[in-house]
Amino acid sequence: MPNLQQRYKNVLKENNFQSDAEQERAVKSLQRLLKELSAAKSFSLFSKKKMLRGVYLHGGVGRGKSMLMDLFFAELPSKIKSRRVHFHEFMIETHDWLHQYRGEGMEGLLPNYARHVAENVRVLCFDEFHVTDVADAMILGRLFTALFERGVVVVATSNWAPDNLYEGGLQRDLFLSFIDLLKKQMEIVHLDHDQDYRQLADPDQDVFMFYPLDNQTADKVEALFKSLSKGQDVKTEKIKVKGRNIEIKAAGKIARSSFTDLCEKPLAAEDYIAIAARYDTLVLENIPRLDDAKRNETKRFILLIDCLYEAHCRLVMSAENNIQDLYEGDDHAFEFDRTVSRLMEMQSSAYHKKRIKT
Repeated sequence: MPNLQQRYKNVLKENNFQSDAEQERAVKSLQRLLKELSAAKSFSLFSKKKMLRGVYLHGGVGRGKSMLMDLFFAELPSKIKSRRVHFHEFMIETHDWLHQYRGEGMEGLLPNYARHVAENVRVLCFDEFHVTDVADAMILGRLFTALFERGVVVVATSNWAPDNLYEGGLQRDLFLSFIDLLKKQMEIVHLDHDQDYRQLADPDQDVFMFYPLDNQTADKVEALFKSLSKGQDVKTEKIKVKGRNIEIKAAGKIARSSFTDLCEKPLAAEDYIAIAARYDTLVLENIPRLDDAKRNETKRFILLIDCLYEAHCRLVMSAENNIQDLYEGDDHAFEFDRTVSRLMEMQSSAYHKKRIKT
């Protein structure tokens, strides 16, 4: 029987962390699900009466949600087909599949897609569950209903409580049934604690973060780029994403770009995912002070950092301000707290050790 609670205790001991009552409650919920999954005799189609309840972990930045997901995913029995994926990436795949088979009609299309997913996955783990796109919002209810009916168990981490998902979005009244579905089909666990655990990640501050934007900073970035690229020739490379070409300068696995090229142009999650998959390191230069007047640029920057973080890419930055003062605004203050937390962790030696791709 998988023992998530013991693994959690080991992590606390190894990192010299204090016990956290909210995390312990989340561990119990995940252990409950592991026990039910391990006891299930069949992973064909669960009957509606025996559908297993997933777990939805939500809370502020750095509360340990991803760590708990790591532990849960590692403890899943090998007999269970499972997948862990960033929610952005899953929705990109979903829309691509629906577009490919759109001739079949939407009513039958979503159940067919759910069947396709269920044939390959019984436990679907989502990182960063968040809904901002109206196209996503309008299909999630039908899609997840079909997934649950086919026995797919969902575990998710999010910064948002279910009731706050897609808040202020277009036609949100049509989205409310999906929220009800989540609360019925998943155990909701709130991780509420004052400590940001990513701030304890052995930071090597200012090793890969340079500011302000002056000649001295430019010289430091140039010297670091040459050191990381080991003198390889710099070439302009093209990354093809859905028939479009993204041009980026690179020396081997070290990419280099300006904030203007990556965050002021209309790029999306799939573009950033493709960049993160291709390169080990991104040198991002000339990040300005972000505020509510740069709303779209700020949203793209947040998304870029999410994609780099999930791929464990190393990030070198030159910016007008330090990490904590990159954003001065209200519209994205909550989301940017997570970005700051991730940028802090991305400066740490622990992050650099795990970022190496195999």
